[in-house]
Amino acid sequence: MVEQNKLFKKNSLRILLKCLKARLREPRQFSVQSSDKECSICNYNGRFLSLGTPPRWDGRCPNCGSRERHRLIHLFLKNRNINLNDGRRILHFAAESYFEKQMTGNLNYHSADLVEGKARHMMDMTDIHFDDNHFDVVITNHVLEHISDDTKALSEISRVLKPGGFSLITVPINWARKSTYENPKLTTTEQRYAHYGDSSHVRYYGRDFEERLIEIGFIVECWRLPQDQEPGYGLLRDDVLWIASKPGL
Repeated sequence: MVEQNKLFKKNSLRILLKCLKARLREPRQFSVQSSDKECSICNYNGRFLSLGTPPRWDGRCPNCGSRERHRLIHLFLKNRNINLNDGRRILHFAAESYFEKQMTGNLNYHSADLVEGKARHMMDMTDIHFDDNHFDVVITNHVLEHISDDTKALSEISRVLKPGGFSLITVPINWARKSTYENPKLTTTEQRYAHYGDSSHVRYYGRDFEERLIEIGFIVECWRLPQDQEPGYGLLRDDVLWIASKPGL
């Protein structure tokens, strides 16, 4: 009990310091009333903090640092009673640190990144260095919008998934547009920021993203919470999780 109290005080102090830093960085987020949020990952309950440029208020959990899309995935896993530490082989591109911590000691968990030293494997999503039908789950959070040949990347994901396996995918989507917008003539950081909202993006997906997944051969499900439940977890109003399943044998 004493050790638990010490841990609670330590976490409380750390959260307080994060809130003070957030107030200095973006004081406007504290100028409006904000209801307490619940983090589906670490079970923190309280005020969330801003993140991003321009800032998204109530987007970041001050305890574990999770973003909206991270909490969305964990809500899906909880809803479907899926435990990723149950022996499944998992491939995770651009893995978030909080997720890697949850997978500590799991030899079936493989993180991958383009940058050497950032993950277990240095790997391009368009050239995955594993055999066919190898993984049960592939996770990619806001990665595809950075990849020039996303069709090749999705095909590679399908190739390495076992029949019946699935990929958890999140991407930014402009729901006001039917078709994905991409223009290879946009090469400067200024142009890409103006057109896509991020200087490192190479497209802005439209409502046809589901069609792109189906064309690869995936069985597609679009998942989100009921709208009246989203604010309580600090989720974005236009965020969804795509579950792309490889047909079974």
